[in-house]
Amino acid sequence: MSNFDEMDAFDGASLSQRAMGQMSARPAPYLDGLNPAQREAVEAMDGPVLMLAGAGTGKTKALTTRIVHLMNTAKARPNEILAVTFTNKAAREMKNRVGTMLGQPAEGMPWLGTFHAICVKLLRRHAELVGLKSNFTILDTDDQIRLLKQLLRAENIDDKRWPARMLAGLIDGWKNRALTPEKVPSAEAGDFNHRGTEFYAMYQKRLIELNAVDFGDLLMHVVTIFQTHQDVLEQYQRWFRYILVDEYQDTNVAQYLWLRLLAGGHKNICCVGDDDQSIYGWRGAEVGNILRFEKDFPGAVVVRLEQNYRSTPHILAAASSVIAGNSDRLGKDLWTASEEGEKVRLIGHWDGEEEARWIGEEIESMQGGARGMRPMPLDDMAILVRASHQMRAFEDRFLTIGLPYRVIGGPRFYERMECRDAMAYFRVVTSPDDDLAFERIVNTPKRGLGDKAQQKIQLCARENGVSLLEGARICVETKAIGGKGGVELGKLVDGIGRWAALTRGPRIAVAIDEDAVLDDGPVLERMEYAPPETSHIELAQIILDESGYTAHWQNDKTPEGPGRLENLKELVKALDNFENLQGFLEHVSLIMDNAQDDNGAKVSIMTLHGAKGLEFPAVFLPGWEDGLFPSQRSMDESGLKGLEEERRLAYVGITRAEELCTISFAANRMVFGQWQNALPSRFIDELPEDHVDVLTPPGLYGGNYGAAGMSGSGGHGSNLEQRVQDADVYNSPGWKRLQARKDQRPMGQPSESKNITIDATALSSFSMGDRVFHDKFGYGAVIGIEGDKLEIDFEKSSIKKVVARFIKSADAADDVPF
Repeated sequence: MSNFDEMDAFDGASLSQRAMGQMSARPAPYLDGLNPAQREAVEAMDGPVLMLAGAGTGKTKALTTRIVHLMNTAKARPNEILAVTFTNKAAREMKNRVGTMLGQPAEGMPWLGTFHAICVKLLRRHAELVGLKSNFTILDTDDQIRLLKQLLRAENIDDKRWPARMLAGLIDGWKNRALTPEKVPSAEAGDFNHRGTEFYAMYQKRLIELNAVDFGDLLMHVVTIFQTHQDVLEQYQRWFRYILVDEYQDTNVAQYLWLRLLAGGHKNICCVGDDDQSIYGWRGAEVGNILRFEKDFPGAVVVRLEQNYRSTPHILAAASSVIAGNSDRLGKDLWTASEEGEKVRLIGHWDGEEEARWIGEEIESMQGGARGMRPMPLDDMAILVRASHQMRAFEDRFLTIGLPYRVIGGPRFYERMECRDAMAYFRVVTSPDDDLAFERIVNTPKRGLGDKAQQKIQLCARENGVSLLEGARICVETKAIGGKGGVELGKLVDGIGRWAALTRGPRIAVAIDEDAVLDDGPVLERMEYAPPETSHIELAQIILDESGYTAHWQNDKTPEGPGRLENLKELVKALDNFENLQGFLEHVSLIMDNAQDDNGAKVSIMTLHGAKGLEFPAVFLPGWEDGLFPSQRSMDESGLKGLEEERRLAYVGITRAEELCTISFAANRMVFGQWQNALPSRFIDELPEDHVDVLTPPGLYGGNYGAAGMSGSGGHGSNLEQRVQDADVYNSPGWKRLQARKDQRPMGQPSESKNITIDATALSSFSMGDRVFHDKFGYGAVIGIEGDKLEIDFEKSSIKKVVARFIKSADAADDVPF
C-alpha cells in the first residue's frame, strides 16, 4: 500500500466541524418544496436506497436536496460524501444547486464529479500499485490508435484488414467490463484473428512503459487496486460515508464493480436512475445493474418518483403505453397534475421529402399561433431523429425556406467530415484544378503519403505551373515519389481520370442546321459530348467505392462508423434532385454560404440519444418506420435486448415533449438509391387510441398500407388504422407527383428514372446460374437478379452487385482475343 496522509482525502473541505454543528441546528426549508415521494427519498439516509425516477419527475432536485440534508443533519461532512455523475455539466449543475441551498459555494465537496474525474484523483494517489508513476499521462483516442498501429506494424499485421480502430474498440469493451488481459473469457480470446488478448497484453505493457493510461484504464486500474489491496479499499470505505450516484441505469460493469466495492462496508449508497431510459447499451451500459439493485443490496428502500412536472397527460399516457411493451423493467406509473393539452399527433406522409416539407410548414404556422395555440418561438421546438442521416432532408428544406435551425450534438449534415471528404472527391472529378479539394483527398483514406510526399507534389506543381492533380501525375510518371505512397498515388490519379471520363459520353457530331449545305458539301456539324451512360448517382457511388473511402468507414469499428456510412448513403441520395454532380456541388455551396449564423431563435435538430436530459414545449419525432426505428441493425445485433433498448429510446423521445408531440412516418423511403415501401413502426401499434389524433390525409394509404402499423397483433394499432380513410394509392397526390418527376427527365437520360440506381422493372438478359465476365472482376456466376442489377459470385473476388450493362456473357468474353 502507498504511504499517504489520511487527511489528504479531505483536501479542499471548506466547512469545519464547528460549522457542521451550527448547520445541524438550522431548520430545513429546502424540504418544503418536495412532494411526498421526493421527501421520502431524501430522508431515507441510512442503508441502500434506489430512487426510481421517471422522466421529468425532479430527480436532480431530490438528489441535491439529499446531499444538503446529509450535511444539514450532520450525518456527513462535505468531504465524506461521494457524489458521482456522468458528465461535467451535470456535476457543475449539482454543485451550483447545493451551493444555492446552502447559501455558500459548494467548493468543499472534492468528491463530487464524474467517474473518470474521481478515478484520476484516486489513481494518482496509488499509481505505484499498478506499476505507474503518479505523474502518468492520459492518452486520447488518437494517441491510443497511433500506439496500437505501432504494435500492429511491429507484428507485420495489415492495418487495412485488421484495423487498429477495431482493436481499440475491442479493448475498450473489455475494459468497460473490468477485464484485464488474463481475465478475458476464452470464448472472446480468439477475437481479432485469434490474437486479441495477445495484443491487449502488449498494449497494456507498452502503456506502463510510457507511464500512460487511456480512459478505460482509469476505472479498471482503480477496481484492480480495490480488489487486490483490501487495506486501501477499507480506507476509502471509511472515508466515503455516503455514496450518491446519478443516472445509475447508464453504468457499465467496471463502474458497477467500483461502486459495489466502495459501498461494501456501510452500504450507505443511494442510486438514482430510470430503467426505462437506459439507451446506451451500444457503449457498454448495462440496464441489469439497476434491475438487480435490490438483489445486490438486500433490504434496500425503493422510492418511485412518478409525479411528472414536464409533460401533459396525453404525452405521458403515450409514453407509458409504449414502454409497457418491455418485459425487463421495474415499472412505474407516471402522472401529472397539469392540464390535458393536445393529444399526441400521428401523421403519415408519402415520402421523406414530404415529411420534411410538412414539418417545416407546421413549424412556421406554430410560430404564428396556429389553431388558437400560443405563438411558439423557434427555440421551443425540436426535431429528434433516430439516425443522423435523417437530418439532411430537414436541413435542405429549412435552408430553402429560410427557417433558422441548429444541429445539437454535431455539425450540420454537409459540414460533417465524411460529407466534406466525399464532396471533395466530387469536386476534383468535376474540376481538376481544385487544389483545395485535392489536398483534402490525396491521403484520405491513408495512402502512405506523408507531409514530405505532399510537399513534393506541391513543389512539382509550382515548378511546372500546373494544378496539384497534374503535379501528382508528373510525380508518378517521374517516380519522384516511390514505395507504397507512389503506387497508391498513381491509382488515385488514374481513378480521377477514369471518373472524370464517366461524367460525359463519347464525342459525337451534331448538325448545326440540317438544311445548311456548304458548296454542295456536307451538312454543317459540330462535335459535342453525348449524354453519359453512367448516371451521376451511380458515378458518385463508384467514386466512393473505387477510391477506398467507403471501405475505410466499413472497416472502422468505432460506434461512429455505421453512422458515417449512413450519412454517405444519404449524401448520394441527395443527388437525386440534381442533373449532375456540378449542379449538386453548386447547390451545397450556395445554401451553406446563405446559412444564418446569427444567435437568434432556431429550431433544434438532434438525435434521440443526444436529446436525453433535454425538454422542449414542442417535439417532432419523424421516421417512425420499422427498420429505421426500431433500428434493424440494433435488432439484428442484439435481438430482443436490442428491441427493448429501441423501445426505451422511443419512450425518451416522447417524454422530451412538454406540450405538443408529433410522430410521423413515410410510406416510401429512398434506400441505397432505390424507392422502397416502408412499414410504420411497430411502436405506433402500441400508442393508446384515446390519447392520439391521426392526421394522415385521406387518399394516401390503401391496399396493404395502414396508417398505424402492420403487425396485425390486434393491439391499439388496429383501431388507429380504422380511423384512416382508405383510398387507391395510385390516385394519391404523392403518387402522381412521383410519376411527374419520372416523366420530366431531361433528354438523353437512360430509359430508367434518373433518380433510381436500380431499375426494379427492367428485365435483365441474364438468368440465374449464367456464367458471366466483368472487365475488372473476371469470371463469375449470377446468383441473384434485382431488376437491371445482378448479384454475381466472382471466382477470383467476392460476391458483388453490378449493373447488367457492365457484364458480358462468358461465351462472348471468351471470343475476345487477348
